[in-house]
Amino acid sequence: MHHIVTVQEAVTAFGDFMEPTDAELAAIEQEMPVILADVDLLDAQIVTLDRTPSEVDDRRIRRARRRALAARVALLNRTADTTGTGRSGGAA
Repeated sequence: MHHIVTVQEAVTAFGDFMEPTDAELAAIEQEMPVILADVDLLDAQIVTLDRTPSEVDDRRIRRARRRALAARVALLNRTADTTGTGRSGGAA
């Protein structure tokens, strides 16, 4: 007969150092506008999966795509400014 045992201790034994560091959390926080813009774009695209997109759907997708692109450009500009490799003017 085989006994089933829990492996809770083995799974959680390494839990403390598996948590994200403060630097990783800060990076996620800095990227959050891009993540949210991508979620909005995906939401707009998902709505049109099972039907032909209307004019309103097309506009919503275009706006969401522009917001996602703008969020990426803003993140790149912030990243370039903090690393010291950015150029004056701030355009990417």
